[in-house]
Amino acid sequence: MSDQKSKIEVASYKGRRFHPVWQAFLALVLLGIVVFAVLLGQVLSGARDDVTGDPQVMIVLGCKLEDWGPSWMLQDRLDKALDYLKDHPDLTVVVSGGQGNNEPKAEAQGMADYLAEHGISRENMILETMSHNTWQNLSFSARHLEEAGYDIKDGVMIVSNGFHLTRARMLARRLGFEQVSVLAAPSSHVPSRLKMYIREPIALVKSFVLDR
Repeated sequence: MSDQKSKIEVASYKGRRFHPVWQAFLALVLLGIVVFAVLLGQVLSGARDDVTGDPQVMIVLGCKLEDWGPSWMLQDRLDKALDYLKDHPDLTVVVSGGQGNNEPKAEAQGMADYLAEHGISRENMILETMSHNTWQNLSFSARHLEEAGYDIKDGVMIVSNGFHLTRARMLARRLGFEQVSVLAAPSSHVPSRLKMYIREPIALVKSFVLDR
């Protein structure tokens, strides 16, 4: 009798079932994880140097400027630019970044000062001092270049931290830049790097939809 009762219990057990609302919630969470993973893959795939042709213009994208000078991430970008400029000293450099509420001056001014201190001629620099995001960095820089007589279709090199380059390249092409080369600066400040690799996939979607 005991064996028969056990068989009936086993046969009738169909597993724990979640409420449909919980099933839908879990499905959405799983979908979100998959989408985020795909976007993160796109971000990671763009985090490398990729130089095409012989760019005549370099755009260094701005980042936080501290009271004592460039932040860790901004210094990483500027040092990456300096490494390339050692062999290409005649390149025109656009330093791009406005002044935030908690910054002592425009990021572009701090960037220009840093490059000049390391031997780059100010005559080769164009300062873009009004932007506050990546779309503005590139669109305002394009305007400055065109006013200076450059054709943005001739090729451009963008310098930023590696996590930033997939989005920067997408926006540059949307603005009419052609032959977009990139230099991927490291992100030596680990907490900032981890934060940005979480933030950037979301920013990639935002820029794809809204930055036009």
